[in-house]
Amino acid sequence: MDFRLTEELQQVEEMSRNLARKKFAPEAGEIDERSRYPGENMRLLSELGLLGMLFPAEYGGSEAGPVAYNIALREVAGGCASTAVGMAVTNMVGEAIFRHGTEEQRRRYLPLLAGGKGAGAFALTEPGAGSDAGGISTVALEDGDAFLLSGAKSFITNGGCACVTIVMARTRKSPRRIGAFLVPAGAPGLLVGKQERKLGLKGSDTAELVFEECRVPKSAMLGEAGDGLKIALSTLDGGRIGIASQAIGIARASLSTATGYARDRNQFGGAIAGFQAIQWMIADAATELDAAQLLVYRAASLKAKGRPYTREASMAKIFASEAGNRACLQAVQILGGYGYIREYPVERHLRDIKVSTIYEGTSEIQRLVISRSLTR
Repeated sequence: MDFRLTEELQQVEEMSRNLARKKFAPEAGEIDERSRYPGENMRLLSELGLLGMLFPAEYGGSEAGPVAYNIALREVAGGCASTAVGMAVTNMVGEAIFRHGTEEQRRRYLPLLAGGKGAGAFALTEPGAGSDAGGISTVALEDGDAFLLSGAKSFITNGGCACVTIVMARTRKSPRRIGAFLVPAGAPGLLVGKQERKLGLKGSDTAELVFEECRVPKSAMLGEAGDGLKIALSTLDGGRIGIASQAIGIARASLSTATGYARDRNQFGGAIAGFQAIQWMIADAATELDAAQLLVYRAASLKAKGRPYTREASMAKIFASEAGNRACLQAVQILGGYGYIREYPVERHLRDIKVSTIYEGTSEIQRLVISRSLTR
């Protein structure tokens, strides 16, 4: 068993790491301070082929694959977590369209996503339906050769800047049937509501979407009738590996700052890096993050080989997100008072990483997924 990255994967890692450190990290604090969408960062990602990593070149993608994608996403998250979220959902939407879409849908939307002409958005969550994905109330009623979508979606990443949004809606009450629909920006009846003011990831576009008899042709349906929930859950499986990679990237950046600070900070006649209490914080965080990375590689490798990976994705997400939160909290502790102020980035890392235990399936939902796969 060889744990070394291939030469190609090393190149992806080096390219994305240099981009994140030289271009994204210096602006991340200002993006956070102003809650500003990092449009210039998304354009750079597009130019380097990092917005279409999960579909082929014939549609504008780079077809790098799940392992390379998660490496790149991890590095971008270490530079600017808000940028990483936009990158992640755009890639996730592109992959869903490639896997489940018609040829016309692929050729219409995938070049736009990969080319940075607009982000992708995934509209599943509603004010009354979060963890219970099957409980959505947005409806899609047939009207001749079209569907009319009515309802509201909440906490939608890229909601205000997407060129296309995958919308989950009920097409039948009983028996329950959910469809997935591709809704382009500017569709009649699609309204972008309030932009959420968040604890972290403040540069990420997070919006409410309202559908007032939003008319889309029947050709806008993604997959077959009734496939919506299946498409949503399979899409989230891949997204959960991405959340794990984001958490690792943020936590590694925070730990790097804390380690450097510990070497330089002198108290009681010596650097605090020489104190056992500090050493154990650093050692525990580094060990947990390395373990998390191995879980991510396993899940991404299974996905790349076309093998089942639902349980492994949930294991990667829950472990990486919770270990990452602990690492960021320890980084703030190591910096002491300086960790609590904005002169250092660790307070931002702590705010940014918190949601990794919540979105795309809470830690509690991941435990259910894992336990059910083991006991069924």
